[in-house]
Amino acid sequence: MIISWVSGLLRHRTGRLAATAAGIALAVALVAALGSFLTASKSTMTARAARSVAVAWQAEVQSGADPHTVLAMVRATDGVRGAEPVGFARSTGFQATEAGSTQSTGPGVVLGLPDTYRQTFPGAVRPLTGTATGVLLAQQTAANLHVVPGDTVTIGLPGSAPAHVTVAGIVDLPQADSLFQKVGAPPPSQPAAPPDNVILLPQALFARLTAPVAAVDPAAVTTQIHIARDAPLPADPAAAYTAVTSAARNLEARTSGAVVVGDNLGAALDAARKDALYAQVLFLFLGVPGAVLAALLTAAVAGAGADRRRREQALLRTRGLRPRQVAALAGAEAAVVGVGGGLLGVGIAALAGRAAFKSASFGASTASTLAWSGVALLLGLTVAGTAVLLPTVRDLRLGTVTAARREVGRARSPRWMRFGVDFALLAVSLLVFRAASGNQYALVLAPEGVPSISVSYWAFLGPCLLWLGAALLLWRLAHLALAHGRRLLTLLARPLTGTLAGTTAASMSRRRRPLARAIVLLALALSFAASTAVFNATYRQQAEVDARLSNGADVTVTQSPGAGVGPSAAASLHVAGVRHVEPLQHRFAYVGADLQDLYGVRPATISTATSLPDTYFAGGTARSLMARLTARPDALLVSEETVKDFRLAPGDTVNLRLQDGRTHTLRTVPFHYAGIVKEFPTAPKDSFLVANADYVARSTGDDSVGAFLLDTGGAHQSTTAAALRRRLGTAATVTDLTQTRSAVGSSLTSVDLAGLTRIELGFAVLLAAASGGIVLALGLAERRRTFALATVLGARPRQLRGLVLTEAVILTAGGLAGGALIGWSLSKMLVKVLTGVFDPPPATIAVPWAYLLLTALATIAALTAAALNAARHSSRPPVEELREL
Repeated sequence: MIISWVSGLLRHRTGRLAATAAGIALAVALVAALGSFLTASKSTMTARAARSVAVAWQAEVQSGADPHTVLAMVRATDGVRGAEPVGFARSTGFQATEAGSTQSTGPGVVLGLPDTYRQTFPGAVRPLTGTATGVLLAQQTAANLHVVPGDTVTIGLPGSAPAHVTVAGIVDLPQADSLFQKVGAPPPSQPAAPPDNVILLPQALFARLTAPVAAVDPAAVTTQIHIARDAPLPADPAAAYTAVTSAARNLEARTSGAVVVGDNLGAALDAARKDALYAQVLFLFLGVPGAVLAALLTAAVAGAGADRRRREQALLRTRGLRPRQVAALAGAEAAVVGVGGGLLGVGIAALAGRAAFKSASFGASTASTLAWSGVALLLGLTVAGTAVLLPTVRDLRLGTVTAARREVGRARSPRWMRFGVDFALLAVSLLVFRAASGNQYALVLAPEGVPSISVSYWAFLGPCLLWLGAALLLWRLAHLALAHGRRLLTLLARPLTGTLAGTTAASMSRRRRPLARAIVLLALALSFAASTAVFNATYRQQAEVDARLSNGADVTVTQSPGAGVGPSAAASLHVAGVRHVEPLQHRFAYVGADLQDLYGVRPATISTATSLPDTYFAGGTARSLMARLTARPDALLVSEETVKDFRLAPGDTVNLRLQDGRTHTLRTVPFHYAGIVKEFPTAPKDSFLVANADYVARSTGDDSVGAFLLDTGGAHQSTTAAALRRRLGTAATVTDLTQTRSAVGSSLTSVDLAGLTRIELGFAVLLAAASGGIVLALGLAERRRTFALATVLGARPRQLRGLVLTEAVILTAGGLAGGALIGWSLSKMLVKVLTGVFDPPPATIAVPWAYLLLTALATIAALTAAALNAARHSSRPPVEELREL
């Protein structure tokens, strides 16, 4: 019996089954695709964090412990690929004489490296000029001393005679911050910056030179064991972080406290696990609403034939089938559409992955892909059971055969409408949003050094309630408009239906429930497409802002500290493609006892080379504050933290201590507080100052430039930077926006969000088009009996086509208007709630008008096609239609 029933459904209800299966397929495909992408993204984050670390652990040998014994224990530890001893010694300073001029530096650090260090840690030391072995000088130190390979440098050591060494090469230390960390100290106690003066010696030479120093002051010379790990890491950054930090603590315990481990790998994974939670948050934001919407579409498709299905089931019961047998037939229908739609959805997800990521699994492991496919299939079966089987069971329990066969019944307003649930949901949504968007709110909480991290999922209650409340409010408005707006509906229908306008209005009013449901479903689909597109556009916009903020301009030439290059050097940087060169001073100034970065700018021209949005400032716009620096050269822009710490008011005098370029001593320079600067190109994220460059140069007798910002018009950035590197060599560091864009991005932005964007926006368009076209088509198909009877009663084909088109126009107008309003509100709320994803936070959202227009056109095209197809069928001979029905 079940086989015969299913066979009959496939032959005679093909369209309805296919539409229901299509809705399930969309839900399954979206969940399978985004779930696999989430798993692959987490694995990518872990791998990227591990690759970003040159030295996994720095184990500092404690006083009294034997370095050789510790080294042997470390090398015997599971998961250790290699370990090298590194000596650290303090220097009183370095000195070099070149062409009769003697250059001296302040205190520095001397490192002793074994010959195999670069093979074990290839990313720790990057050769620039000269050889890669022997005595090596850090790039900044070489610039301070004005030396090149072959020159002699004198090393001052405490308690020992100066040592003279010949420089064999100049190197860069890409990870100097972690290399010179204070091992075992909490983050607030770490040095603000690595040492300016560093020299690297072969291990044997280091031991010979520092032996007298260690004899006098053992604390002046320390030994670290630098460790490279090859232990496999879990794919999830949070699990990997826990595994690495536990292994580091285990090493400390096994050596009985002989070492303290500086966990560089754990620190990188600590940042990645926060990004992984943001990726999980994005999965909830992008995946769950789409899956819910596809489920609603499936329910709407199934609901379009609910009356017909109810009559068919009543007929079966009249002919002797028991309720359990009727439920079994409904279950068979649900299984057919659930399994068929689920398998189709998994196939669609695989095709989408191959198209966007060149891999059907989205880069995830086979096990993860199969697991997510299984979850998605289970979701498909659940949706099918809820949309098809559950209504049947409910009708069998509560209804009678007579009631099921009744054509017309009195419809009461839903309970939620009578009790004002929509208004309550919107009010609660607003309250949650206000609480979640407060200044102290953090969506993802990941304390440094703490294994556990958490997501404040309740913050999503605001957007979720807004979505539901707005949908119910739109339902209420559509219901009221269709119930009490017959006169307006008649006027709108008259151009298309003529004398049948009143009947058309009455028909839509009588069918206000399914029409209101269709309008709401279309609006939700459009709002999902709009909010997803706006989020992605805003994300891309802020990623570009972050890169430009970090690099400063299209191309930036950073001078080595102490190089003493003046603004006139800008002329030598005008290579092909450069439109403007802007000098930017970078000094350090004491505000009280607080040392802060000071940036000297030319207020009139700084905006020609870089972007200065108003959101970077407070107390005025970017233009007005730059004008203040021009009108009053001693004006000073400070951070909000400085304003609070020193209780500054506009116009207050701020005395800064700056190094005088003539005496090389600190001198007090008066400034006047003029405004607040929050962000500035090339500036750090903590406190800093912005002042007039000419005033700083006159006050200190030094016009040296820290960096040159080059405007290339947003084009040819890489080629311009390459030309400048060839021209300048190692005298300065050249970075371009393309290079910085990939370097400053978090592990969250390192994953292929472009491919994910194509997938999710493609699904959004399909959902919007399906929500309008399929629901309208099935709704009209279920009314073929009405059209046939109207034809028998004298309605002309033109009037019937007008009736169909009028309903399509009302659905389109209501859905587009509702979708635009809900989408705009939801976009604003989601961007605000997900502020932590953006760096820096956006001042305004980015609206992808082209995509929104494409979505609207696709939806209108689907609705038009459905309406024209229904209009064509409405003109069929009524006898033929009634015979088929």
